[in-house]
Amino acid sequence: MAEKATKAKASETVAGKSTNPDRYRLRKRYRDEIVPQLMKERGYKNVNEVPKLVKIVLNMRLGDIKDNSKSIQLAQAELDSIAGQHSVLVKAKKSVSNFKLREGQSIAIKVTLRGENAYEFFDRLVSIALPRVRDFRGVSGKSFDGRGNYALGIKDQTIFPEISYELIEKIRGFDVDVVTTAKTDEDAKLLLTKLGMPFKN
Repeated sequence: MAEKATKAKASETVAGKSTNPDRYRLRKRYRDEIVPQLMKERGYKNVNEVPKLVKIVLNMRLGDIKDNSKSIQLAQAELDSIAGQHSVLVKAKKSVSNFKLREGQSIAIKVTLRGENAYEFFDRLVSIALPRVRDFRGVSGKSFDGRGNYALGIKDQTIFPEISYELIEKIRGFDVDVVTTAKTDEDAKLLLTKLGMPFKN
């Protein structure tokens, strides 16, 4: 029953987003406000030099449920609901006996958001989800990779309002990787700050 309800909620989220008039508000603010600000502050001469979001990748490791097909389906439905689009299962490419891993076994769930979908998810992440974290004081400003990309770990999927606490099987976390066109971490951090990322340092 919980599985059907979770899948139904995911379907409603995926199907219903296009009717939300505020869905593209962050992309619009980026074009109308943030791009001119960055050009002025950083001295970009061409609008194409201004950093932008390329994609956001959500990755949920399956860990102890990789042998449980029902739990995998529930986890995938939850990530679908959070992302607003369908995810894919990542399977092991080879067997590793030390980790009790078999070739072809499902080891993670991944979804890649691009374009408008990436900006829409980022908007929900920073304006709705993160503020719901208990005792939230901001996210680390040091989790950049040296090439203008940022990684963030989410410990509890229920901070997203698309997930009903009563319907989940267990608390699951996932990784959020934000890929930008910024050439330096400094430029990437400035971009994400203007987009609303609440850095604490």
